[in-house]
Amino acid sequence: MSSEMAPPIDDDKVFKALASATRRRILDQLKDHPKTTGEVCAAVDDLDRCTVMQHLRVLEQAGLVIPQRKGRERWNHLSVLPIKHIYDRWISEYASPAVEVLSRLESDLNQ
Repeated sequence: MSSEMAPPIDDDKVFKALASATRRRILDQLKDHPKTTGEVCAAVDDLDRCTVMQHLRVLEQAGLVIPQRKGRERWNHLSVLPIKHIYDRWISEYASPAVEVLSRLESDLNQ
């Protein structure tokens, strides 16, 4: 087992990767289970294989997709850690007060 640590998450690369609707579609394809590159290409059938591979490369560079070779196949696994990092840093801090406001509003309406 390797003792190397995972590279730090680059927010700019993650946001750039998530900015594309096509890349979000690809991530949606991987959220339930890993898929081969051929399966991903079939699911994004409005693009040619080369273009899908370019999108997968951007996702991989952002740490959102982890490729694994098994024989001749390339399996693409979703990595949720960069998304969790974005959530923890940018969303959770703002979500908590919003949930409190909604809770108070619900409480006030029920009185």
